[in-house]
Amino acid sequence: MSNEKYDSDAPDYDGHGHATYVDPTTGMESKAGVLNEAGELYGNIETAEEYGYVSRGLKSRHIQFIALGGTIGTGLFLGIGSALTRAGPLSVLLGYTFTGIAIFAMMQCLGEMATWLPLPGAIPQFCARYVDEALGFAVGWNNWYASAITLCAEISAASIVIQYWPGADHISVAVWISIIIVLVLCLNIFAIQIYGEAEFIFASIKIVTIVGLLILAFIVDLGGGPNHDRLGFRYWKHPGAMKEYGSTGNTGRFLGLFSVLVNAAFSYGGVELVAVAAGEAENPRKNIPKAVRRVFWRILFFYVLGSLAIGVLVASNDPHLLSAQKAGAAGAARSPWVVGIQNAGIKVLPSIINAVILTSASSSANAFLYTGSRYLFALAQNKQAPRFLLHCSKAGVPYYCVAITASISLLTYLSVKKGGPAVVFDWFQNLTTIAGLFTWCSICIAYIQFHKALKAQGVDRNTLVFKSKFQPYTAWFAFFYFAMIIIFNGFHVFVGSRHQNWNVTDFLAAYIGIPIFFVLYGFWKVLKGSKWIHPADADISTGKAALDAEDGQWPEQHPRNVIEKIWFWIA
Repeated sequence: MSNEKYDSDAPDYDGHGHATYVDPTTGMESKAGVLNEAGELYGNIETAEEYGYVSRGLKSRHIQFIALGGTIGTGLFLGIGSALTRAGPLSVLLGYTFTGIAIFAMMQCLGEMATWLPLPGAIPQFCARYVDEALGFAVGWNNWYASAITLCAEISAASIVIQYWPGADHISVAVWISIIIVLVLCLNIFAIQIYGEAEFIFASIKIVTIVGLLILAFIVDLGGGPNHDRLGFRYWKHPGAMKEYGSTGNTGRFLGLFSVLVNAAFSYGGVELVAVAAGEAENPRKNIPKAVRRVFWRILFFYVLGSLAIGVLVASNDPHLLSAQKAGAAGAARSPWVVGIQNAGIKVLPSIINAVILTSASSSANAFLYTGSRYLFALAQNKQAPRFLLHCSKAGVPYYCVAITASISLLTYLSVKKGGPAVVFDWFQNLTTIAGLFTWCSICIAYIQFHKALKAQGVDRNTLVFKSKFQPYTAWFAFFYFAMIIIFNGFHVFVGSRHQNWNVTDFLAAYIGIPIFFVLYGFWKVLKGSKWIHPADADISTGKAALDAEDGQWPEQHPRNVIEKIWFWIA
């Protein structure tokens, strides 16, 4: 869009939380950048002025640390324990590795699209532009309710964690839930910079802790703990590397491995957050590719090495771990990390790790409130949600979207009911896993169509800022992998039914997400009569001109010393 259409008497758009654009040639400020992007997406500048727009307030270090640790929550610290007791250490390692490979393939697809067009919310807009408006509607609302329910799951988990400390279990769970809800709401409602700083701090704590735990696991495994017991791969020999689940022999071991795939899908949930944040990132054409590439290291160091470390630290039939999982014990008592550390004779760490698990759960809740609110914002931009959701504060926060998403967190008060928060946490985990898998499948479909659209419209992929490898085969591989887990994720219900253990609740938790997604898709299809978009007609350009104009706004940083060189590499 041309800057000439705005006269010099236009209001100060920075006062509305919008970035101004400094022309690199003249040094003059103009009303380009984010507001131009809003004008293109809304259809006219008056609408953009009426509603406001999100601001690019996430700095490079925010984006990089969100990519590295933003949504690492209770799955890696707590949920992985149930996978270990059910399937054994080798199955856990393989399950997290296989799922990690598919996640990395999916993120390559998303990274290319988000770098081409870094929009707030992103994923519903990509699906609506490149595939079908009905898919954009379905994935947008599916993503929103998944984020909202995951918010509940993490708050519920945090309430479990707090009860680990003596005396905390005498205070009503509702009190802890209320405190956490208020905390994450405050971090999201005022300014994107506050959210970014909070996630930077939370992610830093998680990264340091996981690195420390990996080093500790290595030392303990070699006999460096207080009891000087060299573990090696003892627990892989007895009780065994792969446990039988639901059947016997190789079939049982295979089912145990497959059960880990479902568990790993929950642990990886929210990995796409870095693309959701692309619409509010500074210099997205540089920072988003950098963050997407680092997902590989996040998967390798945190999930793959983490699952290996747990497998050598604690036996899958350890009585402390089994009793903790069965009873839904509070906080660190339920963590395989703590069980292994206690077995090694280290007494000072459990409370520290419990504090880290608490910050992880709070951080993840914070991240999913942000994600859910931006999905609502993207739906409103697509005209698939009420237009009042487009209203932003002067700081660039879509406050109605944040408030509505936060209101779903009130469901967490179900934890107060008899049965405890651990039961609610497991219930939420089942519901959100399938919703997340549908999101990842939709990303792959959107990329396949985006790839075709670039070719049909004469765009050479070699000119892209970020070009993912082995496409579109990478996208097809990830799509089929996630679809397989969706279809067979509830196998345990049918295996158990042979032993008269059929459970309607488990069946619904495993499969209710499938009809929800297709009902959403069918509703918009019937209501609007939307068509599958031909690649030559796909909208790959709206909003891009304003984003291209922003590229000159971000000054190139050059390190002045070794310390800055290291910091610029990290952030």
